[in-house]
Amino acid sequence: MSTRNGESRRTPAVVPPGERGATRIADRVMAKIASQAAREAVGALPPDAAPPHATVAVHQDAARVHVHLELGYPGDIGGRCRRVRRQVVERVGALAGREVPEVVVRVERLHLTAAQGATRGRTR
Repeated sequence: MSTRNGESRRTPAVVPPGERGATRIADRVMAKIASQAAREAVGALPPDAAPPHATVAVHQDAARVHVHLELGYPGDIGGRCRRVRRQVVERVGALAGREVPEVVVRVERLHLTAAQGATRGRTR
């Protein structure tokens, strides 16, 4: 096949999938995915609570995630942490294509919720 200026145009060679290269997803992008997944899993937060945030370290195609969050109290803290772990593993795996063998959830602060009958002052 020739072009207007007389040069011949070649059809590009087909490169096998294993030799095409790879897409690398930055750790900070995976941290944003993990943070969003934690927000989804936690649900409604007390008004003065900070949103969850995450840090990610990748080693040999596996992402290790640390999630920091604040929760309302009283409530099922263990159950909410399990939901966060499960959601983070699912979302990071699906969106970033990484195995997530470890999700550490750190509850940094508990907020006493008025909805549970809390009053101002000292609570036992």
